[in-house]
Amino acid sequence: MSGSEGLANGSACAGSSVTVLAPAKINLFLHIVGRREDGRHELESIFAFADIGDRLRMAPADDFSLTLTGPFAKDLSAGDNMVLRAAKALAARVGPAAFPVELELEKNLPVAAGIGGGSADAAAVLRGLSALWGSALAADQLFGLALSLGADVPACLAGVTARVTGIGESMEPSLRSADQFHAVLVNPLVPLSTAAVFQRYRASSVDFSQPLVHWPDGGPEEFLGALAGCRNDLSEAATTEAPIIGHMLGVLEMQQNCRLARMSGSGATCFALFNDRAAAELAARGLLADRPEWWVAVAAIGGSGKETGKGDLT
Repeated sequence: MSGSEGLANGSACAGSSVTVLAPAKINLFLHIVGRREDGRHELESIFAFADIGDRLRMAPADDFSLTLTGPFAKDLSAGDNMVLRAAKALAARVGPAAFPVELELEKNLPVAAGIGGGSADAAAVLRGLSALWGSALAADQLFGLALSLGADVPACLAGVTARVTGIGESMEPSLRSADQFHAVLVNPLVPLSTAAVFQRYRASSVDFSQPLVHWPDGGPEEFLGALAGCRNDLSEAATTEAPIIGHMLGVLEMQQNCRLARMSGSGATCFALFNDRAAAELAARGLLADRPEWWVAVAAIGGSGKETGKGDLT
C-alpha cells in the first residue's frame, strides 16, 4: 500500500508505518437488561463514534514496545496496556508474517471516561496491524479475537453507529439517522471506577430494563424522539459516586439549542447533542470559559474514524 492510500476507519499508511485514529465511542443510551451466570451484565445500547479520539502509530522494530504520548499519557501504564495485549494477541494468530512493531499511543481522550478508551485503542491496533502485516484473518476470526480482548472491542472494530446487545457482541449497524448530529463531550477529570459504578448499581436492586422491541428507522427527528424515551441505567449509580456528573448534565441541558444531554457508558463523560457544528462549538466555548478545569470537545457523530482535526478544544 502506498503512502497516499487510506485504510478503513481513518487509518493512513506512510511508508513502513501505519497511523490509525481510535475514535471516541458514545453510548447514546444504555439499558441494563439482564445479568449472565458469569456475572457480566447484558446491555442494550446504541454505540456511535466520533471524529475525534486517540491516535496509534505502528512501525517495524526489533521487539514489541509501547510509547505513550499526548495529554493523558500520564494516566496510563505502558507495561500493562490493552494496546500491547491486542498487538501480541493478533501476532499469535497471524503467525510468521507478524514482525515486531513499536507502537506509539497518543492519548487524547480522558482515561476511564466511558467513551471507549482502551477498547477503541485495541480495535485500532487490530485494524492497523492487519494492514501493516498484510494479514487477512477471516472476519469471524478477527471478531472473536476482538471479543476476547473486551466486550466493547468488536463494536469499536466495526466503528459504525449500531444498536448493540448482549455483552456487546451483537450488533445491528446502519443507524444512519444518528449521524446527522454533533456532540459536545464534557469530562470533569475526576476519578470514577467502572467497577465501583456497577457495584453500586447492583447494590441498588433496581429492576432490569425491558428490551426494546423496535427501533425506528426514520429521519433524525424520529430518531431523536426515540432516543429521548431511553436513558442510561448507570447514571444514578455514577452520580452517587461522582456528584459532579449530575451538575454537568444540568449545565449541558441548559445550553442553547441542546437537543439531548446524557452520560456515556459508566461515566464520567457526558454529552449534549446539537443539530450542527456551529451550535455545538458555541456551547463548548461557553463551557470552557466558565469551567476551564473540565475537558471539553466537539465531535461529529458517525465520524467512523475520519478525523477532522477540529474536535479537541482543551
